[in-house]
Amino acid sequence: MSETLTAPAASDRRARWGVIGYFVATGAALGTWTSRIPAIKQDLGLDDGQVTVALFAIAVGSVLAMQVVGHLADRYGSARVLGPAGLAMAASLLVPGYAGSLPVLVGGLVLFGAGHGVVDVAMNAHAMQVQRRYSRPIVITFHALFSVGGLIGSGVGAVAAQLSLPVPLHFTLAAIALALLVTTSHRRLLPAEPHEAAERSRARGMSPAILLLGVLAFSCSLGEGSMADWSPLYLHDELRTSPAIAAIGYAVFSTMMAICRFLGDHLVARFGPVVLVRTCGLIAGVGMGAGLLAHNPVAAIIGFALFGIGLSCIIPQVFSAAGSRDPARAGRDLAQVSTLGYGGLLAGPVVIGVITHWTDLTTALLIPAALALVVALAAPIVRPRPAEG
Repeated sequence: MSETLTAPAASDRRARWGVIGYFVATGAALGTWTSRIPAIKQDLGLDDGQVTVALFAIAVGSVLAMQVVGHLADRYGSARVLGPAGLAMAASLLVPGYAGSLPVLVGGLVLFGAGHGVVDVAMNAHAMQVQRRYSRPIVITFHALFSVGGLIGSGVGAVAAQLSLPVPLHFTLAAIALALLVTTSHRRLLPAEPHEAAERSRARGMSPAILLLGVLAFSCSLGEGSMADWSPLYLHDELRTSPAIAAIGYAVFSTMMAICRFLGDHLVARFGPVVLVRTCGLIAGVGMGAGLLAHNPVAAIIGFALFGIGLSCIIPQVFSAAGSRDPARAGRDLAQVSTLGYGGLLAGPVVIGVITHWTDLTTALLIPAALALVVALAAPIVRPRPAEG
């Protein structure tokens, strides 16, 4: 108990702000790119299929980078990885910004995805290092601030689009701002803590516990990806709402997820991660399932809101559990879980589309609700454990 009441050292508070800077920067970088997709599509004369190829390039870059960054973060320390990785992520915006053809755009987005993936894993590993210093939950708030960064990036991008600011100029200014933010943030991080044991455990594959955590990340990310693409279509096509009402579903889902993440650390401190994940899984599964089965626009929107509330704290707790099981290989464990989570994000829209083709959209969207109930059943896997020797 005395450890919980001890105030964090000044260096730990600075490191917390440093990690916050990286989470905001990563969200802002992604928001900057997504906000100008329509302009880039028009400038390059791309069709929807070519845009899909470009978007897939980001995923390819991220997944490939995640296979390498975990070992680097474990071997040399997450702080040493974040320095060059943050600058690379900022600079990689310039390639798609100045791209004059689809091949250049795809190559640039592979680099952007790689930079984003490296920073994602390394900053989560460093977040776990800072949380251990604090001896209380602080990780969920970091994820909330990633969402804030996304809103900042997309909001500035919307203004830039409204002002008809050329994409190259916009992305150049954004890259400079991001470079300044990550440089300032990096100076606040904790000193690098390389783990010699990481080299000796290099050959060890994915443990059953990490695999299960990865399955939970996949399940939640599948639901999140499904909401982005299919919730507007469900409201518009299945329930015959107007386009304006159809857009509300995902907005409510995203807003509730972001808001609840700011409350998550207090909830996990009070109730513990197992109770929080189990409760969140039940809220997500039962809430969305009931909303869909009611076959009513108001009920569906409430269901989407409950789904956002439920998913809000699960992924951060899954990452926290993965990063704390063995500090000597936290980077690789996080990379493995992140890769599976990213797979769920990509697979979600496709899975829902395939099931819809054979049944209907209501039945298809019950799949993410059912997976949330599976997450609730598997909640004990996030229980804190002593580091594995």
